Amino acid sequence: MITLAHLLVLSGILFALAVAGVFINRKNIILLLMCVELLLLAANFNFIAFARYLGDIGGQVFVFFVLTVAAAESAIGLAILVVLFRERRTINVEDLDTLKG
Repeated sequence: MITLAHLLVLSGILFALAVAGVFINRKNIILLLMCVELLLLAANFNFIAFARYLGDIGGQVFVFFVLTVAAAESAIGLAILVVLFRERRTINVEDLDTLKG
């Protein structure tokens, strides 16, 4: 039987991997976006775990809203990434320090 503690430990591991990925890899913006998505996945896992534990559907409904925002964030982030790559010919975060408008 999978308990609430098992689900929370798995969510914590996902969150820790995402935070480690953000701090370890500061060069590639695609991997940074993937780590942000992993952070959102860990939060969604918590919502679903507590919704199942409490027997309430509110957490599962909230997950759909978070997934919608995550999809929009991915689409906009990748569009910005394509524009930056066309402009600068690189996706390294260190080379993108002159984004002043």
